[in-house]
Amino acid sequence: MQLADVITDPDELLRLLKIDTDENLTAGREAKRLFPLRVPRSFAARMQPGNPNDPLLRQVITTPQEFIAAPGFTTDPLEEQSSVVPGLLHKYSNRALLLVKGGCAVNCRYCFRRHFPYAENQGNKRNWQGALDYIAAHPELDEIIFSGGDPLMAKDHELDWLLEQLEAIPHIKRLRIHSRLPIVIPARITDTLVARFARSSLQILLVNHINHAQEIGDDFRAAMTALRQAGVTLLNQSVLLRGVNDNAQTLAELSNALFDAGVMPYYLHVLDKVQGAAHFIVSDDEARLIMRELLTLVSGYMVPKLAREIGGEPSKTPLDLQLRQS
Repeated sequence: MQLADVITDPDELLRLLKIDTDENLTAGREAKRLFPLRVPRSFAARMQPGNPNDPLLRQVITTPQEFIAAPGFTTDPLEEQSSVVPGLLHKYSNRALLLVKGGCAVNCRYCFRRHFPYAENQGNKRNWQGALDYIAAHPELDEIIFSGGDPLMAKDHELDWLLEQLEAIPHIKRLRIHSRLPIVIPARITDTLVARFARSSLQILLVNHINHAQEIGDDFRAAMTALRQAGVTLLNQSVLLRGVNDNAQTLAELSNALFDAGVMPYYLHVLDKVQGAAHFIVSDDEARLIMRELLTLVSGYMVPKLAREIGGEPSKTPLDLQLRQS
């Protein structure tokens, strides 16, 4: 099982990629104490050997910059660490987030939940039942979002049980699943899971988390074809990351690769200001310039919405593309 065979040592990852550990990379290894390094070998196989600036490597490798306490960066940038019941966040009027599992297949260094208290919000049937009772008692909810961690870390039989419970609640119409697993380990999209989605009475949406076209391969495209044939709506959201995808050409290549795989670009988020990730920040005005150029490179339906999430706000906040006067 690919989930059981992951790289947890930054030195091992760099050796695998035949990258000499310069002073910066060597100094960064201790950042795994702040947030563990976790990289499936199938994801590492898509990295370019010998390239310390590979865009996939940069998303997962520990760096000394993670120790910098940057102004404005916090451990809870979206003000999420107060669930209505364990494992359930009722952030928006008509939808709630169920934190199905706390773990991920890959630990992305920019993750806005890298400090989240998962021990207090464990993904188990007891907490799920409490969340389901809350959902059933709140008829204003019509959509549930499976989040995490990564919700597809749950086993197929666990997801089947959750689907059964949600399908029995009359006011729930849609299930949205946010996951990095289909791109990191495409084999996670099993025939059993696809068949379960196909027979669900809920409208099911899968939001992939993909930041660079290099992440996309034939196995992912095959998984998306199977899901699309099962009636699942396929979307993608990305994070604008310094040194990974902070230029219009890279984002255009990503949009084209997504569309070719049957996935619609959905959101491009500016970085959530989580402590330890300040080195990934791209300024709002730089983001606007990148997006204005992206509009000239791809069709409008392949341009994701530039947005940020602000803790306590009732929705995501779109960023207009007008440059600010200094």
